Amino acid sequence: MQSLEAGLVDITREFLLAHQQLRGLFERHRRGELRWEEVQRLVGDTEASVLFRLKERCHAVFRAGELGSDPLMPRVALFDLAIGSLFHEAMKLRENFYQLEVYAPRVEAVRSRLEGGAEALFEEFARILAASRERLAEALAESEALLEQTRRQFRVLLAAYRGNGLVARYLLENRALAEEVLGEPLDCFLASIHGDAVAGYALAARSYLESGYFDEARRTLGEALARDPGRKALRRASAYADGMSAYLRGRYEDALRHLESWARDPVDDGDARFRELACAALSRLGQLVEGERRAALAERASALAKRLA
Repeated sequence: MQSLEAGLVDITREFLLAHQQLRGLFERHRRGELRWEEVQRLVGDTEASVLFRLKERCHAVFRAGELGSDPLMPRVALFDLAIGSLFHEAMKLRENFYQLEVYAPRVEAVRSRLEGGAEALFEEFARILAASRERLAEALAESEALLEQTRRQFRVLLAAYRGNGLVARYLLENRALAEEVLGEPLDCFLASIHGDAVAGYALAARSYLESGYFDEARRTLGEALARDPGRKALRRASAYADGMSAYLRGRYEDALRHLESWARDPVDDGDARFRELACAALSRLGQLVEGERRAALAERASALAKRLA
């Protein structure tokens, strides 16, 4: 079973894409430019459809047994219901658009070839197509209204699970799309759910560090420090990311210098995993360094490893 943390990233990705594509669909329909092939790609009952994927991801994550005791369950259930309703309204839109865009021209083509007869049947076709026009207008209106309501619930969902570092990473990596859907600059949104935007960057950076993506962590911490240069915890985390990144690139003297800076303050229990990785790197550093400075660097690395251990 997929974890809630990872599942929320999938839902975030699919919702951002679905919202963008549905808004485009509504706009093209208003301009009279919408074609069946576009509707077919967006709305369907296979994995090729982003709306289908979104519905399925929501059901897989939000209807899992592990959420049974979650105090946020009512919000989760509401979002899941909204996505389900949006999908079914979009399927109605698809069916009625098909009738008018694909089926109606075929009916007219057959009628133009007949010299007479079957008038009763063609009258029935006309009634069906007239009803399809009404139902299409209703499905478009309902889908558009549901999309806006679901967008609001999406913001509530992200706020409810604001501690999800993977989601914070995805939003930062896809800033333009996130801002388009959220309706405001990403920094403003992060500030609204974390108290200040920098906390959102710090959360994403921590997730990168825990996953071993040190360059991504360095970049994100750089953005955070650009917004708040005086935050000591950010500078310290940045020193760790710089040290581990330098180590992986074979810049061992730089790695040692940055890790010494990181370890200048006591390493707390929350950094236990980071301490283990740093110790593993430091224990091998003496074997990897070459040249006349090898002995001195190996001694410093050994001393730091012992202190961290």
